[in-house]
Amino acid sequence: MSRNISFLYNRFLLMSAFALTLAGCEAPLPPDEGPSKVQIVATTSMIADTAREIGGDAVHVDALMGPGIDPHLYKASAGDVERLGKADIVLYTGLHLEAGMATVFDNMPKGDRQVVAVTKDIPKDMLIPVEGFEGNYDPHVWMDPDLWKPVAETIAETIIKKAPDKEKAIRTNLDYFLGSLRMLDSNIEIALKDIPKEKRIIITAHDAFSYFGKAYNMEVRGLQGVSTASEAGAMDVQALATLIAERKIPAIFVESSVPQRNIEALQEAVKAKGFKVRIGRPLYSDSVGDYGTAQASYIGMLRFNAGIIAEELTPEPAK
Repeated sequence: MSRNISFLYNRFLLMSAFALTLAGCEAPLPPDEGPSKVQIVATTSMIADTAREIGGDAVHVDALMGPGIDPHLYKASAGDVERLGKADIVLYTGLHLEAGMATVFDNMPKGDRQVVAVTKDIPKDMLIPVEGFEGNYDPHVWMDPDLWKPVAETIAETIIKKAPDKEKAIRTNLDYFLGSLRMLDSNIEIALKDIPKEKRIIITAHDAFSYFGKAYNMEVRGLQGVSTASEAGAMDVQALATLIAERKIPAIFVESSVPQRNIEALQEAVKAKGFKVRIGRPLYSDSVGDYGTAQASYIGMLRFNAGIIAEELTPEPAK
């Protein structure tokens, strides 16, 4: 990494960390269990982190899928079903992200338990349709902080129904969280502004970044489509390799929850066309990072991704 790019990236991280601290959204500490807390089970780490930030002391949140777990391929274990059965609230993404858990949700006795798809209040015209699957939408809405606002509001209203005596605190937490999303959006814009138009393309193992690309004016290409359950064909690899070589895209990206082999195959295909493309540092797509890292929160994850994309795609200044 050049000194100039390192400085740009480090400045962005410092600015974002300061904004995050002001908004009160540090990486979450392990939740404190207590009998008076609302017991929440969330499918993904992004939902779990958001529920902790908004619920605060009123909730205990358990995530079924930890860092590095691919929700597209996840199937509930017997232990998961038991945890779901003990929850007051079950939060899942919806939009067919957790397809392997659909039967579990359908067969779960509801009673007083709330089972909520957190994307249910996002206007349909803001969602990206999946080509070839009429009526289905790209589920990776967390990649756009603006789309995560109605998700946060849905989570807050769901918790308030179970803890009406904590409504004031929950709404205060929600306001802080929404404010932090606005700051995050602004910081991402600043981080990406120096990437030239012809280099503003994110190429990853699977197409998880379409909402990010739409929000920040970047082209997005994924080898495997919106689900990691699909396979990349030889024609897909060759078409992308040609694009990379012709436009001299400096970097392609692997994701923390997706095996690296397909991206390595793409790198070799580009090399065969006479251009050398590097594999950038891993991005976080379907889960947050390990506990104790800057990427361990939803906001930290997006902040980290933006910094890496800027670092890898911004050219070094001419000497």
